Amino acid sequence: MKKSFLLFLFGIAFSFSSFAQQTIVKGSVLDGTTGEPIPDVTITIEETEQNTKTNSRGEFSFTENVPLGEQVLKVEKVGYVTKRYPIIVNEGQTVDISGMTLDFDSSDKKDLFIISISDDNLNSEDDGLTDNISGLLQASRDVFLNAAAFDFSATFFRPRGLDNANGKVLINGIEMNKQFNGRPQWGNWGGLNDVQRNQEFSMGISANDYTFGDLAGTNNIIMRASKYRRGGRISYASANRSYQGRVMASYSSGLLEGGWSYSVLGSRRFGENGYVDGTLYDANSFFVAVEKQINDKHSLNFTGIYAQNRRGRSTAITEEVFRLKGRQYNPFWGDLNGEQRNSRMREINEPILMLNHYWDVTSKVKLNTNIAYQFGKIGNTRIDNGGTRRVTFNGEDTYIGGARNTDPTYYQNLPSYFLNTDDAPTANDFELAYLAQQAFINDGQFNWNDIYRANINSTARGHNAIYALQEDRIDDQQLSANILLDAELAENIKLNGAINYRNLKSENFAEVKDLFGANGYLDVDFFAEETDPSQNLSNLAQSDVRNPNRLAGEGDRYKYNYEIDANIISAFAQAQFKYNKIDFYLAGNVSSTDYQRNGLFQNGYFADNSFGKSEKAEFTNFGVKVGGTYKFSGKHLFDFNAAYLTKAPSIRNTFENARQNNELINELNSEVITTIDASYIYRSPIIKARITGFYTTFEDGTDIGFYFTEGSSGAFVQEVLTNIDRRHVGGELGIEAQVTPTIKLKGAASVGQYIFTNNPNLYLSGDDFENDLTYGDGTVALENYHIAGGPERAFQIGFEYRDPDFWNIGVTANHFSNAYVDVNNLKRSGRFNTNLDLIPEDTYREGGNISGYSFNDYDPIVARELLKQEQFEDYMLVNIIGGKSWKVGDYFLGFFATINNVFNQEYRTGGFEQARRVDYRSQIQEQTNENGPVFGNRYFYGNGTTYYLNLYVRF
Repeated sequence: MKKSFLLFLFGIAFSFSSFAQQTIVKGSVLDGTTGEPIPDVTITIEETEQNTKTNSRGEFSFTENVPLGEQVLKVEKVGYVTKRYPIIVNEGQTVDISGMTLDFDSSDKKDLFIISISDDNLNSEDDGLTDNISGLLQASRDVFLNAAAFDFSATFFRPRGLDNANGKVLINGIEMNKQFNGRPQWGNWGGLNDVQRNQEFSMGISANDYTFGDLAGTNNIIMRASKYRRGGRISYASANRSYQGRVMASYSSGLLEGGWSYSVLGSRRFGENGYVDGTLYDANSFFVAVEKQINDKHSLNFTGIYAQNRRGRSTAITEEVFRLKGRQYNPFWGDLNGEQRNSRMREINEPILMLNHYWDVTSKVKLNTNIAYQFGKIGNTRIDNGGTRRVTFNGEDTYIGGARNTDPTYYQNLPSYFLNTDDAPTANDFELAYLAQQAFINDGQFNWNDIYRANINSTARGHNAIYALQEDRIDDQQLSANILLDAELAENIKLNGAINYRNLKSENFAEVKDLFGANGYLDVDFFAEETDPSQNLSNLAQSDVRNPNRLAGEGDRYKYNYEIDANIISAFAQAQFKYNKIDFYLAGNVSSTDYQRNGLFQNGYFADNSFGKSEKAEFTNFGVKVGGTYKFSGKHLFDFNAAYLTKAPSIRNTFENARQNNELINELNSEVITTIDASYIYRSPIIKARITGFYTTFEDGTDIGFYFTEGSSGAFVQEVLTNIDRRHVGGELGIEAQVTPTIKLKGAASVGQYIFTNNPNLYLSGDDFENDLTYGDGTVALENYHIAGGPERAFQIGFEYRDPDFWNIGVTANHFSNAYVDVNNLKRSGRFNTNLDLIPEDTYREGGNISGYSFNDYDPIVARELLKQEQFEDYMLVNIIGGKSWKVGDYFLGFFATINNVFNQEYRTGGFEQARRVDYRSQIQEQTNENGPVFGNRYFYGNGTTYYLNLYVRF
């Protein structure tokens, strides 16, 4: 008995001894203004890269493998100024640093990102030519990615040559990328700056707790009521880039008695013009989040987002138009009764409703269940100039009407048209060119009065509308749901998993928005024509054979009308391991995707393949990835990531021409992606640096384009490209040095090469030929051509000064080079050396393969010169950023301002070759005409000097 008692005492003593010898670092983080705890602050021991996050009470602790001696704790959270706290850790002792504070980041640098996204990233109609990736990167603390998000984005620079379709944007763990094109629709949550500050970003294909991710990274925007700091904010912004003014007010309650919390926001953005003329901006945004903490284990959050956005659009212009009117010129607007009216308006109105359940099953296992419903519309207007009336000759119907193109930059309105003659221009040609030049310089805007006059006169004669305002509509209803698992299997092993489901029902149609004084629009195709005696024009011309010669009124659907049903089911699992010297992860995912078209109109050209349901396009995909970080020491780290994955094509790249028929693209495959990157990282209290090399290949890609080309008699075609292979290779560098407590120097660089590595297959489809049309061997010679998408090389040097008296200023100089025009594919196919004048029209109309009709004067050396890809000139942009804040009683007042392109540099951000004339002889005429090409390349020009000023009060 005595022996047992002694053993019991020894056991207790040993337990206390073991506890006393445990080395612990713990503490808490408070808001420097309100003194309230801040949850989800990342605490990192820089020597080891161990990190943890504060809980809902702002507390944290390190209990395992705590390094001894002098250490530095890095304390950071998006929206706050990062701080570093030096500590000394002794073995067997507890270091308690409760009460550390973080100050709100008064620079509001996120507003700089938001205005950029609002202006440039609302999913352009131009097939993503103006789409960039800065929105994914703005939550990153990485030096290089900060430069890419805030300074490089104005040039549509794409890190690693990737665009938004290669990255994931999530809100509360639910993916927001559109199934139509794979890109996030930024306008769906635009104008919500104050409630978008809690974000988690994972770079590239690296480990992510919510999803398998993608090449360009994953950004999860946390819009959960309990995660917002208590207080309010009122701000007013003035700018000259996209909108002219913005007013915003927000308030968050923090955690209230009874476990309730809420957050609300309202904002309005407005302006008659952005930097480009005629770009009206009219946007209203509202947000509400309400959360109830049911008990210690369960919490329920509701988030509602309404972000309506209506914008006047602009377009790419030729060098000729630029010389005559400048980079602020926009042909889409004109004066109507003393007010600007833009013919190309884009409206986004897609509310989001979201319910999130958070369940702490145990202290180490968490389940998060989410469901979201999004609905509404996206609309793009344009002028329809194909209005007709039906007449009967010899018992057969035909259609009379139509009008010339209303675009002021239409080629027949420009001086080059009158000087582009087979012989030397005559005096009369020069006179006509001069008159066209003066008319364009003195006006050159959209003529609304002519449109109204033509329709009113037509109506007076008892005829139909000649013109109508067409709105191309996408009305989506999407249901998304997922379950996320986060489990700590051991002290150094973490498991993440997810099951996701997305269902989309998408209505796509054209609607008559305005008849300009007429009574109705005859819903037939004015350009329809019989190609053989068995065809009947009155049937071919119909948009819907089941409702022939229908007169469409305002608000009616016409031209095309169909639905897309899409389903995606996916699952992912990931294991993360953390040790003293190495951290690594393994992850995999699998998904099933299907799309189906349901035609609601029976198109006259495709009467047998347009009404009803199409064949279902089905894809099964998978991905695996691995990566890790080896820690030579706390300062020197090596990081790598590698992945192999397949991706289903987007809805846009699945159907040949969904507006007219059910036909799927030939040889439709999932894209195969292989990628690897490796980084050396250096971190010290003074210097942070990262240098990375990356190599990515894409195989079996698909792309589709729509345009008018000069054929036997001209044709509007669908150009389908399959079997596309690409390679993206390069390196990036980011470095910053905190040379004094107030001065930081920084630099960034990216050097890459993004090229096609094969000759893809190309065919044309359209209602002008009976069968798909190919030229020569059916391929397009794209190998070694550069992929258009911003500059391949970007360099930055700059500095920041943060004064202890709460003001700051920063200047960056940014140099860009090696940007290329987007080449026309058809020009580099067998079509280039095909003389259509030699081809019988019946042969051309029949389609199939066309070979053997070459130009007899074709010179390969001349051809090589004609097909060179244009490279844009280098340019440099200087940006200035700064701000100041004051504390007045319980209020904080401040401002934040930025000036971009200080020296008003003129530069091109992108462009594309026109497809109107693509053969050898036409290109000789176009490119050697001393008076300039008629169908020259079209360019996007960067803004001149722009500013953004934000004034705010925080309480």
